[in-house]
Amino acid sequence: MLLETLSVAALAVVLVCAVVRPFRWPEAAFAVPAAALLVVTGAIPLDVVRDEAARLGPVIGFLAAVLVLARLCDDEGLFHACGTWMARWAHRRPRRLLGAVFALASTITAALSLDATVVLLTPVVFATAARMGTRPAPHVYATAHLSNTASLLLPVSNLTNLLAFTATGLTFTRFALLMTLPWLAAIAVEYAVFRRFFAADLAAPVAPAGTEEPPELPLFALVTVALTLAGFAVASAAGIDPAWAAAAGAAVMAVRALLRRHTTPAAIVRSAALPFLAFVLALGVVVRAVVDNGLGRALGGLLPDGTSLPALLGTAALAAVLANLINNLPAVLALVPLAAPSGPGAVLAVLLGVNIGPNLTYAGSLATLLWRRIAHQHAHEVGLRQFTLLGLLTVPAALLASTVALWLSLRAVGT
Repeated sequence: MLLETLSVAALAVVLVCAVVRPFRWPEAAFAVPAAALLVVTGAIPLDVVRDEAARLGPVIGFLAAVLVLARLCDDEGLFHACGTWMARWAHRRPRRLLGAVFALASTITAALSLDATVVLLTPVVFATAARMGTRPAPHVYATAHLSNTASLLLPVSNLTNLLAFTATGLTFTRFALLMTLPWLAAIAVEYAVFRRFFAADLAAPVAPAGTEEPPELPLFALVTVALTLAGFAVASAAGIDPAWAAAAGAAVMAVRALLRRHTTPAAIVRSAALPFLAFVLALGVVVRAVVDNGLGRALGGLLPDGTSLPALLGTAALAAVLANLINNLPAVLALVPLAAPSGPGAVLAVLLGVNIGPNLTYAGSLATLLWRRIAHQHAHEVGLRQFTLLGLLTVPAALLASTVALWLSLRAVGT
């Protein structure tokens, strides 16, 4: 009982500090000592820690490579080009801008992970809305929601997907094939709700703006990203960890940037977000301690068996609730081992819950917390009431639509 209480308390401290960030310290400043305390007290044996580190190692390496790749693409002007394209496509029409933001945010989230959408695209959307003279709320909220919802498509789109990918037993292409219909269904629901919810903002008059010449297309960055995505599929089919394909793409971009003196080795290391990677590893250790000391048994009694439509709906709903209670990363770490015996469909249903569900509350995902900080940096007030109401309108509907779509995909495609 004592070890169970200590594990739960450690997880609570880690999550609260990740949300509040006392003294503006990085999340790892609290997670690493918490994990160390659990090891010292015997709440989690050292050999289990080693197993968890070995399991998370490739995931963390992949995340580092994708973060570097996204930052170097930004340095090449890829995201600036996206902002200019959005403004030109919209022609000072806010509804068209919303459609462009949905298309780009969904694509960037799927290809370069949700971190790229939150950190790199959100500031571009602010700048584009200001240049057009339109209200930023619909478009900025779209980057927050789509950084979570649009991360369903590929194993590389979200850290939660990476953590669950091996447990599915699927190849990269099979995973993408099964998740395409749920991905489209969830995005379609989000778009329909956004058009209605922000109708007044989208109908507001737009200030006249001058024309802007399109920037030079960052062809090298685009080709590198495309080849990296192809590399993920090839590596998975060959039984090679996709982290190697991500590392190759990041290395190509890094060598080019260094040769052209557009960056420095220190800047590349910083873009890998080493403190955040340490946080992910420490969080995995803490969650493993909580699961092994009682949470696993409790969740096991709640998680439905099988991949019938009611079972998938129950699994997705439980995952969404848990993500909002303890954050989506701990939720996926806790639920995936329990869902895996029911087959790939059950694990994919967990991902629907932990990826869509966090749009309900600020604390549902770290990406949302980071998005809120970026919004504040741009002097945009994020109201709790508006955020929660939008979540109540989108999350249940998107979760229902995507789960039904997953059930249909499993029947049509198989695993």
